[in-house]
Amino acid sequence: MQIQGLSSIATSPLFPTAPHAAGGAKPAEGAPGFGEMVRDAIVSVEQGQQQAAFSVQDLLAGKNEGILPVVAQAAEADMSFKLLMAVRNKMIEAYKQTINMQI
Repeated sequence: MQIQGLSSIATSPLFPTAPHAAGGAKPAEGAPGFGEMVRDAIVSVEQGQQQAAFSVQDLLAGKNEGILPVVAQAAEADMSFKLLMAVRNKMIEAYKQTINMQI
């Protein structure tokens, strides 16, 4: 059984780009937008997960001699995934609070 990667999520636009309101803050030239930063974080976490999975497979196949680097890589991938989920949960919570604001 193979788990579908996050790349299909990372390739779709997370937030449509809208023209900035007059007088609103504009991003600096060359600076990544919020959607790009989120997409880059997702891609980075996915790559870490894939590298950890390959390391485990190599260890089970006998290609790797030491278990400590594999465990460290798996732990790092797990922590980065948990951090991504925490950020996602905070973003959803902030979105819900924004939607519930009274005008």
